[in-house]
Amino acid sequence: MRALENIKPENVFFYFEEICKIPHGSGNTGQISDYLVKFALDRGLEHYQDETGNVIIIKEAAEGYEDHGPVMLQGHMDMLAVKRPDCAVDMKSDGLLLAVDGDKLYAEGTSLGGDDGIAIAYGLALLDGNYKHPRIELVVTVDEEVGMDGARALDAAPLKAKRLINLDSEEEGIFLSGCAGGARVNMQLSGETVRKKGLLCEIHVGGLKGGHSGGEIHKERGNAICILGRLLNRLNLDMDVFINDLNGGVADNAIPTDARAKLVLMGEGMTDEACREKTEALLKELNGELKEELADKDENVCVEMVSAAVSEEEVLCADAGKRAIDLLCLLPYGVQAMSFAMPGLVETSLNPGLLSVKEAGEGQKAVCVGISVRSSLESAKKALIDRLLCLARMAGAETEITGDYPGWAFKSSSPLRDKMSEVYERMYGKKPVISAIHAGVECGLLAHKIPGLDCVSIGPDMKNIHTFEEELSISSTAGVWDFLVTVLEEL
Repeated sequence: MRALENIKPENVFFYFEEICKIPHGSGNTGQISDYLVKFALDRGLEHYQDETGNVIIIKEAAEGYEDHGPVMLQGHMDMLAVKRPDCAVDMKSDGLLLAVDGDKLYAEGTSLGGDDGIAIAYGLALLDGNYKHPRIELVVTVDEEVGMDGARALDAAPLKAKRLINLDSEEEGIFLSGCAGGARVNMQLSGETVRKKGLLCEIHVGGLKGGHSGGEIHKERGNAICILGRLLNRLNLDMDVFINDLNGGVADNAIPTDARAKLVLMGEGMTDEACREKTEALLKELNGELKEELADKDENVCVEMVSAAVSEEEVLCADAGKRAIDLLCLLPYGVQAMSFAMPGLVETSLNPGLLSVKEAGEGQKAVCVGISVRSSLESAKKALIDRLLCLARMAGAETEITGDYPGWAFKSSSPLRDKMSEVYERMYGKKPVISAIHAGVECGLLAHKIPGLDCVSIGPDMKNIHTFEEELSISSTAGVWDFLVTVLEEL
């Protein structure tokens, strides 16, 4: 029996469950891309698959709609693959373990991928059904979650539509009509390695809620990488700290819930036991501070010593290690400015989301940091990137800017939005909320490729996306489906 067999709308949840059987984390979308191609082949539908894995599937207009303008439906096939530390699911090779609790659909121990598997499910259900609609151009892109790489590479030549319904929003009844632009700043601080003998200590920062670095950055939740930087600096004030390994986060656009450090600790005149006791005292002190600071935001934050034993290890040399600690401690995080034009909307923010140590050549290690930068103002985005570049330069780190994508500017005139609003008000007896979002959607990139593209973004209610507590509302999924079918009938 299928996990979602009796869940309505059955055709939508059939395809959502099929998608969830296929691993499709960012960078691992080959199977899901091929699945979409097979779907099109089996139904004799015109389709295109490019080298990156983007898929376009086209279904011509239903009878009587031949003279109606085409409409593009769009979402992305990759999900942010996040799981609990104790979860046995291998998200690179295993499907998801779906479960239902009342109106809530979730995956046991992992993220669900409602962002944006529900877009694919809606699209396939429409293409496989007998509905009234103009020409439908379903565009499904790869690797949206890691910089919108698919939308950037998409060849729009097969597309005729000048109207786009993006299906990558997470709140029913809100019509998104603008979003922030963004970029990723990659820092790499390299240095020679040496061997040091002392107290090899593994420290873990955890217990944090995390979340989407666009949609939930305003909640001021703890960032595990920034907390780790704060701890490293505190330790470095009292003893010599040598970095063996650092690891944190799963994606630059997810607020990191976990970070770890393997350190060799020693100090002049300090025994190994004295180093351990000092570290434990500092951890206790920091835990107390964090519990107070994050009491109403991230109350389960915890910094703990996982292990401690005397050992000789290869570590980053003292100079590079101290510069890396300074860099991590100084990294800005969170909301930098709020929008004056749209009260309540974050204008500019950043999120250090990835931390690692890698080999950088013979006898060298490098500390690597990936930071997501967002702003609805291009000038503010550039200014914040410049600040990060200056900080990296002062620390002696190399930098690279990747995944730079434009914002989606709000347009006061939108015939598509007007028509969708009319249908929504008639169906539900209330007006939709017209809004913009701090998170990024692919409308901006697609509008740059297709001049005059009229865009609206919608979607069903979801919570805690980009976390292992992600959930999708079943009733809202049904409501958005009914609305989408009705809108297509009237376009």
